[in-house]
Amino acid sequence: MSKNQRAIIRVSTGYAVLIALLISAGVVGAGGLLLGQKSAHAADVVVYKSPTCGCCKKWVSHLEQSGYTVEVHHQDRSKLSAIKAEMGVPGGLQSCHTAKIGGYVIEGHVPADVIARLLKEKPQIKGLAVPGMPMGSPGMEGPRKDSYDILAFEESGKTSIYESR
Repeated sequence: MSKNQRAIIRVSTGYAVLIALLISAGVVGAGGLLLGQKSAHAADVVVYKSPTCGCCKKWVSHLEQSGYTVEVHHQDRSKLSAIKAEMGVPGGLQSCHTAKIGGYVIEGHVPADVIARLLKEKPQIKGLAVPGMPMGSPGMEGPRKDSYDILAFEESGKTSIYESR
């Protein structure tokens, strides 16, 4: 066997090993998808809330049950006010927790399906808010269900009704 033939065999063997490794990696990755394992990625929603607020915890659970990955940052109330101001939440729309998702600000007990609609429609707004803590909204389940509005707010502070429940 000539020197050139041996070199070709070494290169061919090297490519064969590389191709085998790539195929193996693909099979392992696909296997993980088939088994329902999520790959590591950044959280869908980043939430700022008080560490002691039970309704905020329930709202986070509502989002997780709806398929969102949530990262929670516990803050004392004085820092929450500063975060809300920094994110541009108008004073009259503030509630107990603030979140960021897909470039939007979510204030209060906004339902997960409304967030999904927001992300699908991509309106030119700053975010959505459910002012206060209306009974029957996600995280505020209880003996009654009050009617409430989910408000869209713009950078300027102008608001409009996005949806009513």
